[in-house]
Amino acid sequence: MSERHPKSVDWAIKVQASRAGGVFYWAVRGLLRLTLLPWLRVTVEGIEHLDTPGPVILAPVHRSNLDSVVVACTARRRLRALGKESLFLHPIFAWVNAALGAIPVRRGEVDRQAMKAAQTIIADGAMMTVFPEGTRQSGDQVLGVFDGTTYLAHKTGAPIIPIGIGGTEAAMASGSKGIRRVRCSVVVGEPIAAPEGRMSQPQRHAFSEEVSAELQKVFDRAISLAAD
Repeated sequence: MSERHPKSVDWAIKVQASRAGGVFYWAVRGLLRLTLLPWLRVTVEGIEHLDTPGPVILAPVHRSNLDSVVVACTARRRLRALGKESLFLHPIFAWVNAALGAIPVRRGEVDRQAMKAAQTIIADGAMMTVFPEGTRQSGDQVLGVFDGTTYLAHKTGAPIIPIGIGGTEAAMASGSKGIRRVRCSVVVGEPIAAPEGRMSQPQRHAFSEEVSAELQKVFDRAISLAAD
């Protein structure tokens, strides 16, 4: 894995805070809402939960590269997200991904710099997308929830909103070069409050299991709606 410049997380945050970064985000989101969402015939259930004020962690399932785009186009607020480090290797793509809200994070290890930055961003009142399964998966079963998601919720006091997305894997599976026109559905679950006070590792694991169960429920519902 290539070495990341230690200031790249700070650099991404500066891009997001810039006027150019903000204009780019809303312009791209607007364009995709006019093109991609109609193409995929996206329906949304529970959208009122995305109006939750203050710091919020969105926890979608991850079956396609389309997932983050669909979630960003669905939410009314500007989103931040944790993105794999490889998205930041090329200067132009790095700026684009940073402007679209991504914070680079190393895979396969605890990236303390990225997690600390995410904690600060959320605590400051942002809505951040964190894929709780980690990397992109396949199939209709939620394959566990990493404790990093619940760790951020506990540290910031932000509720976790589970989001099921049905149809995106069929629209653009791993390795696909194009986007098939299939029906997609987004189901937004009710916010899950993070426990207060100190949490032991077993308690954090139990919280992760709770989030996993709720995520499976909205995922099942989204798959059902996409198939109708």
